[in-house]
Amino acid sequence: MRTALISILVFLLNASFAQERLINLEGRWKFSIGDKISWADPSYDDSSWETIYAPEIWENQGFHGYDGFAWYRKSFDITNLPDNKSLYLHLGYIDDADEVYLNGKLIGFSGHMPPKFKTAYRAERQYTFPVQYLNKNGPNVIAVRVYDATREGGISGGKLGVYASSYSSGLIVDLQGVWSFRKDNQGYRREDWEQIMVPIPWEPQGHEEYDGWATYKKTFTLPAGTSAENLVLVLGKIDDFDRTYLNGKLIGTTRDDRPLGKSYSYNELRVYTIPAGLIRLNEENTIIIEVEDIGMTGGIWKGPIGITTVTRYYRYLKD
Repeated sequence: MRTALISILVFLLNASFAQERLINLEGRWKFSIGDKISWADPSYDDSSWETIYAPEIWENQGFHGYDGFAWYRKSFDITNLPDNKSLYLHLGYIDDADEVYLNGKLIGFSGHMPPKFKTAYRAERQYTFPVQYLNKNGPNVIAVRVYDATREGGISGGKLGVYASSYSSGLIVDLQGVWSFRKDNQGYRREDWEQIMVPIPWEPQGHEEYDGWATYKKTFTLPAGTSAENLVLVLGKIDDFDRTYLNGKLIGTTRDDRPLGKSYSYNELRVYTIPAGLIRLNEENTIIIEVEDIGMTGGIWKGPIGITTVTRYYRYLKD
């Protein structure tokens, strides 16, 4: 039952993305067996690497029987990308686990690398990224770190590309993607945070059968020229209850005391007004969300996730 529900929730996440492909990334990619984190650096010289096609498993391209780490790299041009859309990178299916970097910044991952290996070969990769990560004055580089445990490996299928999200018109800041996470609600200054993808339940991300408290953390900067007045924080749907803080101030909470099976808070859209003057302009702001799960799946499980104006919320996102 739990596994089936998780599959439904992940399907709903994937369904929230519009299929408007702006850049086609299918074709030839640079490729190397091995594993060095420096390969995520956009300035790294990959001219000596092999070239293979994606999407297609690497066993069919000369790397017969190889299991282990490998990297893909590809440059793309953003000349024709719109400035006013939320964007995401679609990488189809990858066997088994992956980490994806855009211009050296981690924008998403699925599964887990060794030593806590967990496959995600059935998960469709769709990773939102801030437009601020794009280099407008030169090449943009995607680097994909892959670990294959057995049998087929690599980017295996899907319509690879850069796409416009269905939330493009509604959000000023799109906060979907990589967040910091810990399984308690104590001590925000401690360093033992891990990374988690939002919005996806925490169970398929290495926390099976976990019920109780957890904490999410995310920093953001408001785009230059944006007014800090009349804003709301949209947090999608959270299973089950939350307390949400912005720059240390409690700005919203959703809770009821009904038992499992009687509470429907997990399906309630969280939208919290941001008090005037609370957001700091031209510097980082921090969101902390304390989540309590009382059973079944847990965590931030469905978008949209981001910051927008009250007007945009009612026009584009409320329904």
